[in-house]
Amino acid sequence: MVTDFLRMQGISKSFDGTQALRNVDFSAAAGEVHAISGENGAGKSTLVKILSGALVRDAGEVLLEGQPVELGTPGRARRLGIRAVYQEFSLVPHLTVTENILIGRLPTRSGLGSIDWGEAHRRAEAILDSIGFVGIGVRQKVQQLSVSHQQMVEIAKAVAEEPRILILDEPSAVLSQEELKRLFRLVVELKQRGTLVLYISHRLDEVFEVADRITVLKDGQLVGTVRPKETDQGRLIKMMVGRDLGEIFPVRNPSGAAVALQASGLSKPGSFADISFRLHEGEILGMFGLVGSGRTQVARCIFGAEPFDSGELLLGDTPIRPRTPKHAVEAGIALLTEDRKRDGLVLGVSIRDNVSMASFDHMSRWGVIDRWVQAALVREKVVELDIRPTVIDRLARQLSGGNQQKLVLAKWLLTRARVLILDEPTRGVDVATKVEIYQIINGLAARGMGILLISSELPEILGMSDRILVMREGRLVGEFTRAQASEERVLASAAGVVQ
Repeated sequence: MVTDFLRMQGISKSFDGTQALRNVDFSAAAGEVHAISGENGAGKSTLVKILSGALVRDAGEVLLEGQPVELGTPGRARRLGIRAVYQEFSLVPHLTVTENILIGRLPTRSGLGSIDWGEAHRRAEAILDSIGFVGIGVRQKVQQLSVSHQQMVEIAKAVAEEPRILILDEPSAVLSQEELKRLFRLVVELKQRGTLVLYISHRLDEVFEVADRITVLKDGQLVGTVRPKETDQGRLIKMMVGRDLGEIFPVRNPSGAAVALQASGLSKPGSFADISFRLHEGEILGMFGLVGSGRTQVARCIFGAEPFDSGELLLGDTPIRPRTPKHAVEAGIALLTEDRKRDGLVLGVSIRDNVSMASFDHMSRWGVIDRWVQAALVREKVVELDIRPTVIDRLARQLSGGNQQKLVLAKWLLTRARVLILDEPTRGVDVATKVEIYQIINGLAARGMGILLISSELPEILGMSDRILVMREGRLVGEFTRAQASEERVLASAAGVVQ
């Protein structure tokens, strides 16, 4: 019998006339891992931001151990033992790991009032060690860390205060498989201490592995709460989207075609060495590797965002050495980056300008943008990719994560690229949007576009790729056809396990 430690009753919240939550009831027990699932825009983040004090509810009440509490600000929530780790980091980039973990609680020398840095570093190291997040230099500035290590620091900062309720909003999106295992071990430890962990993730296999119960939201309303042992992913998806999605991955029918892109002996000291492969027109070539394998660096060099030191690239039959992304785009290469908010979009400008920013030459005359032509081209892509809302002057930041990702895709499709590199194309989007993006990718390949698909999600690589390349420590260590590939074989190759 679950005893309610947390109860949220009749929670409602609207933004500019849009109802984000409507009369939602939610309850959870101490010592429970309770997942909150739903499509982008379902209201998951809004609900937990109300609990963490980052948003003020319009209606309803929150009870802890049966007693009504007023949240209203993050400070009040923290005093009640509620801490949150959101998708957007709250770290201070120019401060050290120690300063971020112990911010507001740095130890001082008795009688002097100055910070005892030796003790501070020891405390930060002890916190990281205690939760299994090893290998992070506490004296490093956060901006010098990889994204996965920044995520670990964010989690350590929250756990250091021994919260009664810990909210993890998409915590695994940037973590490797090994780092994810450490996170799950930490979640189990917190659960055993009696901490309520609220876990939000689009990765349903994670949800089924870690959660005791799953609450599903749709369009800001409660659909229901289920136990993983009493349901399956198909039923959960139907609760989330209101319909059966059928097969997640589309049927692939690649044909033997001309080479779209060929790499021969590409090398960049410190990142990767001797990378050689062929990508054919109409082919989806998967590239898999653990974090730090060099996949993203290869993609950036092909796109001209970083220089490679040696080797050769052929686009079709033409040698190419992109000096800049602009040079790559003009040649017919596009790159959807792994971090859409940092590298893919300008969140403060409109759908219209985001979609067209890489194609202004196609819609300008004598250096002046023809706004009518621009609007027509952008609307065509908005309709083609089903980007919502369809109002092209809406700001990018006002879109859900899934629609933002489709916005980046639309930008590159407008360039009429021949080769499209996709680095984590479905990161942070819900399962229904994933299916849409998979169909879009499949359609682009069917038109003859060569697609290099980089992903940390092995089911995605296996489900979408015609061939799979495996990288480890900056080198290509394996290649599998679709028929040869399996999770065990690809992971073993990526981890350096001899089979």
